[in-house]
Amino acid sequence: MSETTDSVIVLNRALDQLGDLVAAVREDHLGNPTPCADWNVQQLVTHVLAAPHRFLAMARGEEVDWDTTPAPPETGWAEAFREDADDLIHHWHQQGEDAGSADWHTAEFAVHSFDLARGIGRATDKLDPEPAERGLAFMQRSLTPDNRGRAFGAEQPAPEGADPYEAIAAYAGRHVD
Repeated sequence: MSETTDSVIVLNRALDQLGDLVAAVREDHLGNPTPCADWNVQQLVTHVLAAPHRFLAMARGEEVDWDTTPAPPETGWAEAFREDADDLIHHWHQQGEDAGSADWHTAEFAVHSFDLARGIGRATDKLDPEPAERGLAFMQRSLTPDNRGRAFGAEQPAPEGADPYEAIAAYAGRHVD
């Protein structure tokens, strides 16, 4: 397989996994804090629901407003997420072997899998490790102290024996305890 195909396969797994976490969110989780600074579970889910559509718009060369998040649907969050995730994967498949790597998307979804899992009280050591490992490798190659922007804080220490999601979250600036 090619690098592009491999990256899209792992992105698909990252999206499936995050869709499962979105499906596990209950109403009593919505006010819970997350490791993502200033976002509770409801705010994080709102961001996560918009992300596949935004990445697809970016891939099409459209302008994306990351500062304004559309309101999520009242119900059917997991279904809405999966529909947009399927559209994103379909786009990557249409691009063929010259499309490049989907690893940036995978990194974003892996970090938010950590955030959401922690917010709803799920362990991250049971998550599929490959999206976090691949996402972390991409971030270590691409993310510098100068280009972290508002989305990523300074790298934090990961605990001894950290699982892949704790490692990518710490690299993305999350405090991992």
